[in-house]
Amino acid sequence: MLYKVKLKNADEHVLLDDRVYEWLTSDAYLTKVDFINNLRKHSSGCAVFQKTWKKSDGSFKTETIYLHKIIAEKFLIHQKSKENNLVGAKNGNKLDCRLENLVYRSRAVSSRKRKTSSKTGYTGVYQENNRFRAVISIDGKSVHIGMFDTAEEAALAYNRKSKEIYGETGKLNAIKRQKPDGAMEPMNQGS
Repeated sequence: MLYKVKLKNADEHVLLDDRVYEWLTSDAYLTKVDFINNLRKHSSGCAVFQKTWKKSDGSFKTETIYLHKIIAEKFLIHQKSKENNLVGAKNGNKLDCRLENLVYRSRAVSSRKRKTSSKTGYTGVYQENNRFRAVISIDGKSVHIGMFDTAEEAALAYNRKSKEIYGETGKLNAIKRQKPDGAMEPMNQGS
């Protein structure tokens, strides 16, 4: 069974497996702090529980629990290793906290999966005058792939190189093309 839990500060929901939901709503500490009903969307896009406690000396302490991390530490700890120690979402949706969607990744893979900051909207694609440069990072160095007439052609070239170098852990751009009526439609991601 799938549970959808509404976030306090957004019109969005977190997706949870029944096993996870049962644990979150029966664990003594999580129940005491009403964890499940106090989940918020963090600026990073994931679900988080935050509560500020007044300490005996009059100062304050803020407790922060990231939902995806607490779930992975409880149910997927056997997947964690020295190299793969960051929790990510396989489908890119940080609010999808089903066990089948959570995975421990290395810092390098997590970095490749981040959203792009490129103004073109595509990872590894940058506009230079009227053309588009495709680049990819290999061992921390930027490697030139080529120059292209459109951002979409450059993004496709990036996707091919990413698959070639990183396989299934590489990032692929979701490429759209303009239809004759001006609307955008998804385009083939492959080679």
